[in-house]
Amino acid sequence: MKIVQSPHAVLSQKAKPVKIIDAEIKQLLKAMAVALASAKDPEGVGLAAPQIGKSLQIFLIKESPEAPLMTFINPKIERFFANPKKTNRKTVKKKERGVQLEGCLSIKDIWGVVKRNYGVVITYQDETGTKHEKEFVGFMATIVQHEYDHLQGILFPKRVLEQNNPLYKAVKNKAGETEFEEVKL
Repeated sequence: MKIVQSPHAVLSQKAKPVKIIDAEIKQLLKAMAVALASAKDPEGVGLAAPQIGKSLQIFLIKESPEAPLMTFINPKIERFFANPKKTNRKTVKKKERGVQLEGCLSIKDIWGVVKRNYGVVITYQDETGTKHEKEFVGFMATIVQHEYDHLQGILFPKRVLEQNNPLYKAVKNKAGETEFEEVKL
């Protein structure tokens, strides 16, 4: 499956709930996993069903290329928390703090700084239909919030602009390294 690009209409619509996790949904999950694994330069850490043209409340995430893939069906963010002290976890890694430069597989070469909540608690179903409630913090919370926004028809540049932050275009320098140039609006 190809990843659809902005301004495709499905990316700006609120996704519909999944009524039943049947063979068709399981096939869609497999296709999404392949599409996410195939994403290179940049590698993706998440993919929502609208990004492959399906208006369904589904997203997949993984923290790194080696990390296990997590499936979220009909997710709902129950609460956000901005303060690391509000987590139930005993320790917080330094890399879990701070603002992230975000990009999107549906918006080629555009990046921006989005201040996201430090943590989220989300309820969802997995591919078997089992219901879960899970807390995510740091980078994983950022991924969850980004993908959840896709299900609401929101692309990350909207968040960047709401926060009065600049957008950047990724360009390759003469050495083939990626650099970021501010986009003048």
